[in-house]
Amino acid sequence: MLTAVSRATRDLAPDDRLAAWQRALSRTFVDVEVTVEHDRTWTGELAAERLGALQIATEDFGPGTILRGARTAAADPRAHILVRRQLTGTALLLQDGRTAELHPGRLAFHDARRPFRIVLPERQRARVFMVPRALLRLEERQLHALTATVVDGADGGAAGLLLPLLDGLTEEVSRPEPGRREQLARTVVDILATLALERTGGQPESALWERITASVRARLGEPGLAPRDIADQHAISLRYLHRLFQRQGTTVGAWIRARRLEAAHEELAAPGAAHRSIAAVAARWGFTSPSHFSRAFRETYGMSPAQWRRAAGESGPCG
Repeated sequence: MLTAVSRATRDLAPDDRLAAWQRALSRTFVDVEVTVEHDRTWTGELAAERLGALQIATEDFGPGTILRGARTAAADPRAHILVRRQLTGTALLLQDGRTAELHPGRLAFHDARRPFRIVLPERQRARVFMVPRALLRLEERQLHALTATVVDGADGGAAGLLLPLLDGLTEEVSRPEPGRREQLARTVVDILATLALERTGGQPESALWERITASVRARLGEPGLAPRDIADQHAISLRYLHRLFQRQGTTVGAWIRARRLEAAHEELAAPGAAHRSIAAVAARWGFTSPSHFSRAFRETYGMSPAQWRRAAGESGPCG
């Protein structure tokens, strides 16, 4: 179910704004302390939507400081990861001895279970995602290495592809029908998990491609092998998996089908497999329908499986 909240300080008396703003941030995210320079004019606006485990908020505030101290973190049981995507202005995110300088377009993670500080030297606007730690599928050491490090699409890698996609999906989350919202929200979480994995030393895309294709080759005999299974196995989003295959000029399904046909083609020509029926060879490589296998084989190789087996047998083992 989608729930939404909205908070603003502009209509409050100046003396009441700071306490109200601190309450708004603490209720929306995690318990924090807020400080401002009282001789400077400031206001705060906050709009948040929660859909299942994911919360997406837009924060407009500054100048000021947001602090989550050690005592506060220890006393507050909420164990979430917050992801700050800077939209306008500048923010400094400090955690675990590091400082992430966030300009528009940059993103950084911070862990609510440990102290952090966000310094806002000017009026700024940011989108903040709040996700349960478990959904990022990272080990504790990876989380420690992730916090307060800048993710920037200009640096290349998956971020260049995924950050614009993340922005577009976020804009769409509150628009479609409820069932569609849930699907989009899950995809947003998948993208955040993929960005986190890459930032913590996830394999380069070329190595990831080799790892994925090697594992798929080992699972060709599973008739129900699906893209979601592959994505989950490698801790990446389903959308990112499809993009990897698209960059190779193919699709997940087409690549699997081609590798299955290649394996069956090779086995049918092997003398040691002569005792196996064509249907058994097809089933061995994940084809549940012999007729479908025969059609696909003929389309690919220009002859039926039986014709290929005879031709291979007549030409000898190396023919």
